[in-house]
Amino acid sequence: MKCMSCKYGDMLEATTTYFACLNSCYVIIENVPCLKCSQCGEEFFRSSVAEKIDDILDSVEKIASKIFILDYSTAA
Repeated sequence: MKCMSCKYGDMLEATTTYFACLNSCYVIIENVPCLKCSQCGEEFFRSSVAEKIDDILDSVEKIASKIFILDYSTAA
């Protein structure tokens, strides 16, 4: 699959770190599966991963204090 951003690179399976700033805290989710462009480095999430990130953020916002770091594979 070609990159939707640069149109040249191939999209390769990879992992990334996802950062979010919520109302009450900052959340860092490590090892999130993604597709990463071999040319420009743009990252895309599959819809199932994006939905799981939303679920994780909803649950974390209720319990986190200021900074919350977790691993996608243990939270998913």
